[in-house]
Amino acid sequence: MRLIDWQLAFEQHLMTEHGAADKGFSASLIGGPSLDVDTGLAIYHNAYKARLLEVMQGDFPAVRHWLGDEAFAALVQAYVHRYPSEHFSLRWLGQRFAGFLADYLIAEQSAPLVELARLEWAFTLAFDALPCQPLTLADMAGLAPEAWPGLKVQRTPSVQSLTCRFNSLAIWRSFKDQVDFPGSHPLALTEVCLVWRDQQVCRYRSLEPAEAYALVGMLDSAWTFSELCAELAVTHQEGAPLQAATWLKQWVQDGLLQRRAS
Repeated sequence: MRLIDWQLAFEQHLMTEHGAADKGFSASLIGGPSLDVDTGLAIYHNAYKARLLEVMQGDFPAVRHWLGDEAFAALVQAYVHRYPSEHFSLRWLGQRFAGFLADYLIAEQSAPLVELARLEWAFTLAFDALPCQPLTLADMAGLAPEAWPGLKVQRTPSVQSLTCRFNSLAIWRSFKDQVDFPGSHPLALTEVCLVWRDQQVCRYRSLEPAEAYALVGMLDSAWTFSELCAELAVTHQEGAPLQAATWLKQWVQDGLLQRRAS
């Protein structure tokens, strides 16, 4: 058996659901005095599955806490069967988990779980994002007055946003703070949860609808500062420039923004 064939056979063994080794593959191996081939292969198979479960537990601890160990493990087993790890790093193992939950469970079960999974994955993406040099208040203070109207910004790589229709943030906080599970329920009004990394710490906060609208306009629609002021003039009238500057200062202090080139 060529090395590549042996490697592929070993990979196939690790990814099988039942863990029984192909006879041709197991026949190519030699056991030891205290460990036969089938037992050794079973140990590798179980260890691989256990490692995948461990990674998912680390990425989705609040989902696991909500469901319990047994139900969560069963979902992970079904998930990795449908979406085997294809990346050299297990860091990407959970990237399809929220979508899998939406397809695998009935809608009444999946909607709040999907949202919580997306929130937890947002924290993973934020923490692992590439480093950058965000705008600072000193940078803003150094802007020439004539540069302000045409100022454009973009999000730093770690910034993630999620529209929440359920109390997913409260559920996540209950797990982090080790307090009683609050139960899942729809929110009276949807909220936008912002997640980003500050140094080596992930931070988050909820945005009021008006601030969320303004931030999306700056980041996704590439509004200039003057366009932001014009949009806010509809709701804030004479106070629009002050509100725009206040929010911009907050976004800069949070480390959310980079200067957009064009």
